[in-house]
Amino acid sequence: MVSIRQIEKKEQFCQAIDVEVITNSIGLDIIDEVLETCGARERRIRKLPARVVILLCIMMNIFTDMGLTHVMLQMVSGLRWLSQNPIDVIAGRNSMSEARYRLGVKPMQLLFKRICRPIATRQTPGAFAYGLRLVAFDGRRQDLADSADNERHFGRPTGGARGPWPQMDIVHLCECGTRVIFDVFFGAYGSSERQAAQRLLRSIKPGMLLLWDSGFYSVELILQAQQRGAQLLGRLPGYVKPEIVRVLPDGSYWAYLYPGDYQARKTGKRVLVRVIEYTIDDPQRTGHGQLHRLFTTLFDPIKYPSLELIGLYHERWEIEIAFDEIATHQLLVNRPLRSRKPVGVMQELYGLLLAHFIIRSLIGYTAHAQQLDPDCLSFVHAVRLLKMVLPTLQLLDPQHHPAIWQQLANDLAHPRHRLPPRANRINPRVVKRRTSRFARKNLSHYALPKLTLTFSQSVLLLHPSPP
Repeated sequence: MVSIRQIEKKEQFCQAIDVEVITNSIGLDIIDEVLETCGARERRIRKLPARVVILLCIMMNIFTDMGLTHVMLQMVSGLRWLSQNPIDVIAGRNSMSEARYRLGVKPMQLLFKRICRPIATRQTPGAFAYGLRLVAFDGRRQDLADSADNERHFGRPTGGARGPWPQMDIVHLCECGTRVIFDVFFGAYGSSERQAAQRLLRSIKPGMLLLWDSGFYSVELILQAQQRGAQLLGRLPGYVKPEIVRVLPDGSYWAYLYPGDYQARKTGKRVLVRVIEYTIDDPQRTGHGQLHRLFTTLFDPIKYPSLELIGLYHERWEIEIAFDEIATHQLLVNRPLRSRKPVGVMQELYGLLLAHFIIRSLIGYTAHAQQLDPDCLSFVHAVRLLKMVLPTLQLLDPQHHPAIWQQLANDLAHPRHRLPPRANRINPRVVKRRTSRFARKNLSHYALPKLTLTFSQSVLLLHPSPP
């Protein structure tokens, strides 16, 4: 028999708010500790206490298509029917906005650092290789609300026509197997991704294999990552000229890389890596006939075969899928952030990443419990289920909650909702926008022929001449 939750008469409505779709991953006790640490916990009961404002900052990044008033309605969608005044939304839009700025950035930042972490186990498919946890750097550009404050603080594209939005550059550190983002650096428009990546090395630990694209390449970054105890697998830019030391039987070679800065080169600074050169001999694939070069600190060609490392490097694309989850399914396509002040922007972004972690951790733990690959569980379906279950958790007595969460996990992992294995396909690097360095998209790109070879079958290892 189902029983309805009871609210203590002496308990104020704002004190009863507990959005369990959030607090199941981020306990209220942790939120209270963070508020205490930041000195943001109130000494008197407000209509919008700081704890509720934190929940609001996360919820507005799950119900992204709604204004703050309707987000608050969703937060109390079940609970408000248990109160004496079920229509009361406890605060208006202006009050909620003031409460957000009263809270500030620090509690959200500290909560992100406290909560967001790698969650994969050794049994998680695709999360480890050679006993190393796969993680990746990458950056993206975020549109912001068009306000003078945001433009002054973050900047705006000015090349050619004036950009439609202020923008900021964000560099993320992601666990590839679960797509959990566990560190981030926020920079102004046009800021250096390499400098941001240096900051993110604080979260790199021994036992990790760090993947990065050629845009992050620098000898200094390689050396600093090695000092953190990580192994590396990245792409070499075309301008880099390795000094070959020894050619290995599989065609890869050991080589020294030198910094581009002349003064640094004079000091003798260099780093020894293994370089793998290959090309694509399938005319249907992007990059056909071009030279591709990877560097790695995994030196043994027998223990770490070149072809395996080439395939492993493409796990870096998991962070691109995480970006798609955030930009397309959380923020919704082509929508800037809602905050019009820099403090609100930073707060909103931490709320966005905390919301993403909640969804990804639900997927990760469900996949682990049911012995599935997290890649086969739908992010969109998980978001919809969390939205659907929110009022039920508030209405029913807590004794029923374990059964509700189990049913949610069963729904998430049900075979009819699972994603199919990723197709053997390509996506040409073309766009419909005119202002881009890529070729312009046209009708021919919508009707590409089906691939006949897998990626591994189309790789041709190159054998350079010995020094």
